[in-house]
Amino acid sequence: MSEEKKKKVITPDIALLHAMRYCAYQERCQQEVRDKLYSFGLWTDAIEKIISELIEQGFINEERFAKAYAGGKFRIKHWGKRKIELSLKKRGISSFCINKGLQEINEQEYIETLKDIISKQTKKSKETNPLKRNYKVAQYCISRGFEGDIVWDILKLEGD
Repeated sequence: MSEEKKKKVITPDIALLHAMRYCAYQERCQQEVRDKLYSFGLWTDAIEKIISELIEQGFINEERFAKAYAGGKFRIKHWGKRKIELSLKKRGISSFCINKGLQEINEQEYIETLKDIISKQTKKSKETNPLKRNYKVAQYCISRGFEGDIVWDILKLEGD
């Protein structure tokens, strides 16, 4: 039988230092920090005090996190706005911060990236029927988080 890994209980002061280091390494949202602090075996009231201290000192900023997250996921992983939005909601980010984060994505870059993905998927597809091929390409793009109406508009333009 496998033994459960025991949580190492540390004091709130030490946990604050760990959390500061954790947040300084890269942008974090409140929920990520909260989960990390729970793994230290702290109580809820101590965790909330630490989080409020981190916010006051500027280690945690939800808007800054949303901007960095949205920009990174779009540029590096080529995610669409819907997938980014859902992922941020899952992390407990407010709608205001999500909108600020999505504004970081340049519309022209967004369309160009989508066109590149459509082009690559069309070339990859072994489907000979153009309707089925377009459907599969559209499904792929929509699964990446791109809006269906934009995907279909680009597919129609390229089909003409």
